[in-house]
Amino acid sequence: MIHSQRLCRGGAILAFCACMIAGAQQNASQPATVPAPGGTAPVQVPSLTPPFNGYSFPQKQTLTYTVDWRVFQAGTAVFHLEQQGPMMKISASADTIGATNMIYQVVDRFQSSFNMQAGCSTGFSKQIQEGRRKITSDLTFNYPQNKQVLVERNLVKGTSKQTESSIPSCVTDSLSGIFYVASQQLLLGKDLSLPLGDALRSVAVTIKVEAKEDIKTPAGTFATIRVQPTADAGVVKNRGTIQIWYTDDARHIPVQMRAKLFWGTITFHLQSIEAK
Repeated sequence: MIHSQRLCRGGAILAFCACMIAGAQQNASQPATVPAPGGTAPVQVPSLTPPFNGYSFPQKQTLTYTVDWRVFQAGTAVFHLEQQGPMMKISASADTIGATNMIYQVVDRFQSSFNMQAGCSTGFSKQIQEGRRKITSDLTFNYPQNKQVLVERNLVKGTSKQTESSIPSCVTDSLSGIFYVASQQLLLGKDLSLPLGDALRSVAVTIKVEAKEDIKTPAGTFATIRVQPTADAGVVKNRGTIQIWYTDDARHIPVQMRAKLFWGTITFHLQSIEAK
């Protein structure tokens, strides 16, 4: 029998993998300085870099993944992208399946959007149902006021709280970032970085472009380039080893994602790509 607390963490990581692996090209300009929480020293974060010349975001795209935990399939994840004017709207879902539902059920939903020219996110919302835990969270970015606001609601306890902190003039979020990186050049041996809005702070996420590999998934075999995100603070810190494999072509489709943690490994394998 799998321990329920491990599955709880597994549900969180299922959501985390779907929404946290992100990267962007290092900008040559000086990084922005953002006040840190609690009156500590200001935090320096990098600037977002626009997409490289010739890159085109998909008009509509649905990516479906099988999600394996250790040696068995534990869930599915679906990402839907759709252009709306200058914005890219993203919705995602993460669900446990089969026997996993009998032990610990996960039904998670996520939404975000970002400007396709600049990469700036408007915010990140999620609806979490993991076992008996039901929480909604809405993170919005107010760039004119250099402020991010997080409103969290516990639907079981009937409680809510609001948190505010400073942000620079343009940040990505933990869902938009995974697709924003697709618009950047990925060069072996060259680290990338991006500013990530993280509710309580803004953090610099560094991406190591590690290797080129052929990856076999249910959707086919792909030539890919593998990256790994790291950070000194925020939601990326102390999460174990996280890697993502993008197609090594102009599309940069994420075909595989993996999180290695002390209690096991979660892997996303691309099952299908649909233009809808």
